Amino acid sequence: MFGELEGTGFETIEDTFGDCFVGHARVERLWSGGRWLEGPAWFAAGRYLVFSDIPNERLMRWDETDGSVSVFREPSRNGNGNTRDREGRLVTCEHLSRSVTRTEHDGSVTTLADAFEGRRLNSPNDVVVKSDGSIWFTDPSYGILTDYEGVRAESELPCNVYRIGPDGSIAVVADDFVKPNGLAFSPDERYLYIADTGASHDLDGPRHIRRLRVSDDGRSLGASAVHAVCTAGLFDGFRADTTGRLWASAQDGVHCIDPDGTLIGKVRVPEIVSNVTFGGAKRNRLFVTATTSLYSVYLTANGC
Repeated sequence: MFGELEGTGFETIEDTFGDCFVGHARVERLWSGGRWLEGPAWFAAGRYLVFSDIPNERLMRWDETDGSVSVFREPSRNGNGNTRDREGRLVTCEHLSRSVTRTEHDGSVTTLADAFEGRRLNSPNDVVVKSDGSIWFTDPSYGILTDYEGVRAESELPCNVYRIGPDGSIAVVADDFVKPNGLAFSPDERYLYIADTGASHDLDGPRHIRRLRVSDDGRSLGASAVHAVCTAGLFDGFRADTTGRLWASAQDGVHCIDPDGTLIGKVRVPEIVSNVTFGGAKRNRLFVTATTSLYSVYLTANGC
């Protein structure tokens, strides 16, 4: 079918958003058939995208060379957030195992973290890797609240944000979030942005992204402030482009947020968006996971 996909498009709020795309750009649906898609991660060497279908307990693989979609791993232990580490290995947050794992080049899976100070993690949700090789992840309780995306269980720890050092050590870097969710570093890694989706279970709870100062040694977080408040549902996963803009998932699509926190525009998607990542040869293709479907759109922006 030619033309624009129904329910998609660009909504300009500030004129500067027009610089982010060309006039003939269109949102494409690449695949549909999931139950709740999440965690897109781009692998440039193989020209493919890995993403999660959490309730169906499988990781999927979209191939850029021919547009095919296949099962990457099943069962996935209710894998959620994914990213690539500095050596090109897949790092995954798993709800069922309540752990963060790494898929080695030979296909074996290594557990990087499943407990802190002798107590089990809740259900690791999203993950990013810093340039020093450290791994930062959020640990809300979504995967243990019901049996839908994991197994119902009692929390043994607060909903914290953690850092796994290159030496394997695990430390709490933030303990004042209600439901820490998506996270991403600024291009210069001076700040870490973290979404709080506490409003998912408390109408008066947070529905914002906070910006936290990264310490000079890169191991802890300091001053924190609300960066942007979601105007449609909740912010879930997001990524930064090279100018420092955030591209954040929301109920009505992807929100583009300037470095000063201003919402400048939206990429409309006809399903609730869960997460995004940049990929393609020039990292100017935004991949979007949204409820049952995988979408993409070419931008003039480039991902970090």
